[in-house]
Amino acid sequence: MTATLRLPATRPGSRIMSVGSYRPARVVTNDEIAGRIDSSDEWIRERTGIVERRFAAYDESVCDMALAAAEKALAGAGVAPEAVGMVLLASVTHPYQTPSAAAEVADRLGASKAGALDIGAACAGFCYGLGLADTIVRTGTSEYVVVIGVEKLTDFVSLDDRGAAFIFADGAGAVVVGPSDHPGIGPVVWGADGSQKDAITMTQSWIEYRDEPAEQYPVLTMQGQQVFRWAVGEISKVCTEALEAAGITSDDLVAFVPHQANMRITDAMVRALKLPEHVVVARDIATTGNTSAASVPLALDALIESADLPSGGLALLVGFGAGLAYAAQVVELP
Repeated sequence: MTATLRLPATRPGSRIMSVGSYRPARVVTNDEIAGRIDSSDEWIRERTGIVERRFAAYDESVCDMALAAAEKALAGAGVAPEAVGMVLLASVTHPYQTPSAAAEVADRLGASKAGALDIGAACAGFCYGLGLADTIVRTGTSEYVVVIGVEKLTDFVSLDDRGAAFIFADGAGAVVVGPSDHPGIGPVVWGADGSQKDAITMTQSWIEYRDEPAEQYPVLTMQGQQVFRWAVGEISKVCTEALEAAGITSDDLVAFVPHQANMRITDAMVRALKLPEHVVVARDIATTGNTSAASVPLALDALIESADLPSGGLALLVGFGAGLAYAAQVVELP
């Protein structure tokens, strides 16, 4: 007789228990960036909405920033590190192929027995991680999951690149996901359009750089107009699918937290979704820049701190970027 496998007891739902963030100390204005790319503060503001951004210190690592954000999130949730069953870390700027940043952060966090996994979905990475965390908690695999989005993009962007230097920045955001007696994280709607993989990529692969070294090691490069058209045309549809999957409408939302890619993209999505005036829209890009995988949790934390949002209110999150990957879900605010 074939033995029957035993599975953990499932739970009715999961929820975000708390949010934590880390913003590097150094504030970098547009004027500091503009001189090297023959630009101006006015030009950068008009095209992106960015006024300033944060750059990490030279010796400040992805793991350092991730740890700081995760510790704040755990403290806010009142969850001990040893109770964490999984650490999911979204990043494309950890400078080691292996071991994972998640493994180092879990150890330094004190979650030494937790599973640890890096997620390489760029700007969509945090929302991917949130979708995975929801499943992990609901299936009973782990009671608590730490999801981190973190980037040190200044290590992989040329400050002489007129198409990228003024956009990208550094930082980290984290949440603790735990069990709930009802669904607190809606179904994730995710996907990728690999046919447009060259829209946001590296100037060389590491193999190409090994065989034919350039003056500068591989850095991030972006086809801005291509990405803008894709985001404006497609991501509002993804948001609508996430609302429908959660069984709600935009009238039920209290907040909208899109990836902080460009203020004009955010404005276009707000119009396409016909968001009611009562919905508070995250516009963290103005003072934080585009921080890729860290963007959504950083913006979420800033919105919770600055706006009078009700605990349990519904927020629509969406991340999108290189890949071209995307992920969106509706969540209850902690």
